[in-house]
Amino acid sequence: ETSIKVFEEERELTVMLMIDVSASALYGTRGQWKSEMITEIAAVIAFSATTNNDKVGAILFTDKIEKYLPPKKGKTTILRIIRELISHETDNTGTDLKMAFEYLNNIQKKRAIVFCLSDYLTTGYDTALNIASRRHDIVGIHIYDKSERYLPNAGLIRMRDAETGIEKVIDTSVQSLRDSHEVWFDTHESAFKTAFTKSGSDILSIQTDEDYVRSLLKFFKNRGR
Repeated sequence: ETSIKVFEEERELTVMLMIDVSASALYGTRGQWKSEMITEIAAVIAFSATTNNDKVGAILFTDKIEKYLPPKKGKTTILRIIRELISHETDNTGTDLKMAFEYLNNIQKKRAIVFCLSDYLTTGYDTALNIASRRHDIVGIHIYDKSERYLPNAGLIRMRDAETGIEKVIDTSVQSLRDSHEVWFDTHESAFKTAFTKSGSDILSIQTDEDYVRSLLKFFKNRGR
């Protein structure tokens, strides 16, 4: 009987959700906002972890830690995480992944499977990610909207930077401007892929108009191999 108990305790996993709730997630032109998709994916992962009888916790972050929900078992915990995500409001608009990973390193001593959901429109988190990946099994889930990479040729449009609040009118009919915007997006995406791959972590990119359930199933199937 004792040996069975020990085996069950070893099998028990801790799933930690690191969720970017910064202002840039409140964006979407197709399907849904990034923040909506992030919430739905977090819910799917959390519910599947509960089915396995695993503990689930969450770190909600912007450029500071907004909320920490310690890992616990049961559907009540999952519903609380979802409720926090849906109702969360903040005045902090930036994103600081370095700080979020440092917080994870300090708070979560036991090995965990960590799903980090963000649009990764930030840099400088490589070292903190490397340290975290030595202890934890980390999966970076990159959520983005197609128009973030490819600006539409729509003439003059007013744009507001969600994280700085600065508004400006830009002429999207200028090809060089659309090209430089694409380069800006690709630079961040490339930094994300490089940082996670170098740390030995898994990555998954999902567009807001994609069937994320299919993407997740395919990802976990490949990972299972």
